[in-house]
Amino acid sequence: MSLSPNYLEDRICLNVLANSVQNAKECYEAAEGHIVLGVLSKKYDTEEAAVTDMKLYQTVTNNALSVGLGAGDPNQSQMVSRISAILQPQHVNQVFTGVGASRALLGQNETVINGLVSPTGKVGYVNVATGPLSAQAPEGIVPIETAIELLKDMGGSSLKYFSMNGLAHKEEYQAIAEACANYDFNLEPTGGIDLENFSEIVQIAVDAGVKKIIPHVYSSIIDAKTGDTRPEDVQTLFKMMKNSLYSKE
Repeated sequence: MSLSPNYLEDRICLNVLANSVQNAKECYEAAEGHIVLGVLSKKYDTEEAAVTDMKLYQTVTNNALSVGLGAGDPNQSQMVSRISAILQPQHVNQVFTGVGASRALLGQNETVINGLVSPTGKVGYVNVATGPLSAQAPEGIVPIETAIELLKDMGGSSLKYFSMNGLAHKEEYQAIAEACANYDFNLEPTGGIDLENFSEIVQIAVDAGVKKIIPHVYSSIIDAKTGDTRPEDVQTLFKMMKNSLYSKE
């Protein structure tokens, strides 16, 4: 299945969770294709079941599939790599140590693979110890520039900053955005993003000059009763994205 040109050419692309194939279709249409739909590997008992179901999502969204871990669970890393090799999705979520395996198994450089790093409380530094074993060890705190170059070494496309808790780590996030811009790397802000802080979070990355920004907006736009991501909120976020870009023209 081919990768969607809309997504690959976007400077800003939404990443939201899809609760069902129909929900994915509705959100895809609400964002006019400028979106990838997260489906979490953790919700499947087997890799076969994940592949079978995720193919349905690919069909209705022009392969705008983002294969997810599940709240950044490092124990899902290998499963994500294996099912992504079969599915060839547009986007893959990985812990820092899983990026190389995912790229090797994909066998191509088009799919966007992020590598998860976490805040440290220290501006200019991130924690890269997010793998199955390393997450249980003392923090692996490195300069953000080093983390970016390590991700490039492994075939990564972008840095997933999780969990941001909205703007709780604003100064750290600003430094990360500047580093991603300077090192020509994508940025994926994640955690605690909602309709209130979305514009500011995106604008920080736009102003820094980040070439591709993929904000993850999850629980804040999910209907508590149905579990669906609300398409009307996706549409609102899409308008905010466009406003952020136009403000720089």
